[in-house]
Amino acid sequence: MTQPLPQDAVDQIIQEERHFADAPQAFFEAWKRGVRIAGSQWFGDGTPEGPNLARSKWDLCPDVQRIDKALGVLSSGERMFLAAMVSIYNERKGGAMLKRCGFRGLADFSGLDSQRREVIAQLVLHYCGW
Repeated sequence: MTQPLPQDAVDQIIQEERHFADAPQAFFEAWKRGVRIAGSQWFGDGTPEGPNLARSKWDLCPDVQRIDKALGVLSSGERMFLAAMVSIYNERKGGAMLKRCGFRGLADFSGLDSQRREVIAQLVLHYCGW
């Protein structure tokens, strides 16, 4: 005889399904916030209008080569934030950038302001693949 699931388990399953159904749009919104904070010149077509015209995350892919070349002249916060965003887009290239920035673990994000930390947290929470 099959036992029904407890109501709290059913509620948890429904909540997870809603989260993952909403995740792509929530990720895209967080990504656009990150692009605006970091500077639209590093993403998509590089124009200020880019985040407003973007219809998907694909329209705002990071310019990985340009970011990589600029890491040496950016502030430590700018470097860390851009490298973290690249790592969400491409874990291998972004991971190498984070290593160049001296990143040793998640606690290193404590050097970022709350606005940037919030973006990273939302991107991780809603990540559903690139």
